[in-house]
Amino acid sequence: MKIMYTLNPLPSFPYINQNSTIAFSKSDPRFSTCSYLSVRRNPESPSGLFNKPTSQIHETGSKTSSFSKLNGFPFRLPSKPTSHLLRAAPEANPERDTEDSKPQTLQLALIFGLWYFQNIVFNIYNKKVLNLFPFPWLLASFQLFVGSVWMFFLWSLKLQPCPKISKSFIIALLGPALFHTIGHISACVSFSKVAVSFTHVIKSSEPVFSVVFSSFLGDTYPFNVWLSILPIVMGCSLAAVTEVSFNFQGLWGALISNVGFVLRNIYSKKSLQSFKEVNGLNLYGWITIISLLYLFPVAVFVEGSQWVEGYRRALVAVGKPSTLYLWVIISGVFYHLYNQSSYQALDQISPLTFSVGNTMKRVVVIVSSILVFRNPVRPLNALGSAIAIFGTFLYSQATTANKAKKLEGEKKS
Repeated sequence: MKIMYTLNPLPSFPYINQNSTIAFSKSDPRFSTCSYLSVRRNPESPSGLFNKPTSQIHETGSKTSSFSKLNGFPFRLPSKPTSHLLRAAPEANPERDTEDSKPQTLQLALIFGLWYFQNIVFNIYNKKVLNLFPFPWLLASFQLFVGSVWMFFLWSLKLQPCPKISKSFIIALLGPALFHTIGHISACVSFSKVAVSFTHVIKSSEPVFSVVFSSFLGDTYPFNVWLSILPIVMGCSLAAVTEVSFNFQGLWGALISNVGFVLRNIYSKKSLQSFKEVNGLNLYGWITIISLLYLFPVAVFVEGSQWVEGYRRALVAVGKPSTLYLWVIISGVFYHLYNQSSYQALDQISPLTFSVGNTMKRVVVIVSSILVFRNPVRPLNALGSAIAIFGTFLYSQATTANKAKKLEGEKKS
């Protein structure tokens, strides 16, 4: 009978073969006379090592054994070592790492599931409200209002740490909040004029605007990034030409929304560099509050005179006032929740995984809206949408690879 002991990797011992195995037979006299094995440096030995039994190797019912003391080294392991030098071979099981990764996988799946579900619910109920009450300026303002109340609720109950507010911080937020307002209201206008699926197909062209505007500001992109935006342009153009519910206001609303969100991202990088201690959720919360202050006065000016009559018509169409109220509240709550989940997802995963997940999210929303509202889709329209979404995926891959190369170059330099 042989008992096998394996040496676990220890970086402190560069001269020990990390994968070596020590075998003893019960008939081996060394097994009966020693229980601790001391490994020392022998300058006269060709291998540089010799073994000297200093105490007894205790055979216990356990299959594992570890050093409680090392002799001949200028340090000692703690009395309760966190890793074992001698471990029985049957204990070396890679399934343990798999089990440890399961909670992280489940957590990530939960975050993605919430993100997708909340986005789908928002888009469906947002469109339902706009079909009955076609006043996107008021609805967009209400959604920002719900987000503002939500953040004050989190801050007051200390569920989210409230950031320190200064005059310079508020001034730095004015630009990003303005562009966020433009992006949000333009998307709501588009949703009120055309099908949800068409708006999302056009919004998938956002990378095109990002590359163009960033290039004007001095950023450079490799050829593969420029090449990846070609299918986006082609796919969106094909989808627009073949869209059954095509409307120029809906098209321009989606395009302006892309411009607004791209400029928000670019401007945020420039103006918020000195406020990196503010996490993403708090930053989005304050952008929401300032955006509400921007949008609501303009909403009153643009369509305020029509709200009362539009409200009466909506009540006649829906039958029960409580139904309309519930739909409006759901659209507001889930608008903020899906944005909050996206920030949480970005904290948990890499930018590449996030961009791929965002592309797939848009596909899920498009398919869900088509199933719920039963919008007619022509084959060429479906093909154009697929090409545009695929181009967005290629763009995310190309930009992430470009960033990785830049980081490697900076580390080497």
